[in-house]
Amino acid sequence: MRHFFKRLRKFLATRHDDGVAALEFALISPAFVLVLAGIVDLGGLVSAKFRLDTAVAAASNYVLVNNSQVSSSQGAALATNIASIVTTGDTTTTANGTVVVNDGPTVTVSAGTSTSSGTAASADLCYCPTGSPSSLTWGSAVTCGSTCPSGLLAGKFVLISANYTYLPVFTSYNFINGGVVYSGALVQTQ
Repeated sequence: MRHFFKRLRKFLATRHDDGVAALEFALISPAFVLVLAGIVDLGGLVSAKFRLDTAVAAASNYVLVNNSQVSSSQGAALATNIASIVTTGDTTTTANGTVVVNDGPTVTVSAGTSTSSGTAASADLCYCPTGSPSSLTWGSAVTCGSTCPSGLLAGKFVLISANYTYLPVFTSYNFINGGVVYSGALVQTQ
């Protein structure tokens, strides 16, 4: 019996940590996976916003290079070209958007379908728009080059707005609510 107790004491005194690492991993890994899922969704949202901003910037550059087309005769073609740049500029992101050439020719793209509208003659006028690209008010036509109430000069403008519906990868966790990512610009051409 003495021999038994001697072995028992030796057994109890020996440290047994064979499964500790597996147990620690089992306890920590769910939290790690949740954090990783949140990072993946946030990264996807930031990437979608970046691609949309890049498409709007490319369209704005196109407007500046082709500013002579802000007219009643070429405004509709300009709006169509700009809408194409914004909505199909990135092959991984198909955006919806609206392009308004000086409160005249307008092209709206929704789910890949373009719709044209607007009055072509308005593209020859000058305006003092107010607000941001997401909620712009054109106001009435004014004399080109006159001073606007905001202090800017009246001129010709192209409004570019685009949106993209972001769907999170991990929808069941609700880290990021699926929603609309927006980008827009108001480019003065004259």
